[in-house]
Amino acid sequence: MSSPILEGRNVRLRPPCADDAEVRFALGTNAEIAEMYGVNKEDIKPVTREGAARWVQGIADHLHAWVIEIDGAFAGVIRLDNVNRQDRRATMAIGIYDPALLGKGFGTEAIALLLDHAFGEMKLHRIGIRVLAYNKRAIRAYEKCGFVVEGRERETAYVNGSWHDDIMMGLLDREF
Repeated sequence: MSSPILEGRNVRLRPPCADDAEVRFALGTNAEIAEMYGVNKEDIKPVTREGAARWVQGIADHLHAWVIEIDGAFAGVIRLDNVNRQDRRATMAIGIYDPALLGKGFGTEAIALLLDHAFGEMKLHRIGIRVLAYNKRAIRAYEKCGFVVEGRERETAYVNGSWHDDIMMGLLDREF
């Protein structure tokens, strides 16, 4: 069963298609974006066609993952992980891989679409997220969508020669 298509004003969340691997390959790995996920500069590897195809297949195989489509083209991915139906909670992850699309509100819109689905259709109660403390752009997007800082895990990531904290954020259905 694939994830439903979620339509927004500027963003569409949809299951992956064959063309997405080629776009993901063409986008390659941007060092600034990779660093926001905690990847060391010297550990950044080029994206291969095979790697891009496997990556897109991973989205297709995931029960709660969507391609972020902007202007009809692949731009990134958003997913719910660790979905626990008993406790009605999940964690969320998002990535936009085209640097030209960052800082324009697309991520915020994609998150809002996903949250609407998670709290509505899926009837979840809580969504949690972890983000590196230096990823200010992501933190702003999460806060715009209603996430609140719940805690800080000190020195969890060693990136480019120094330790960085993880910020734990959460959002409850009644807060959305």
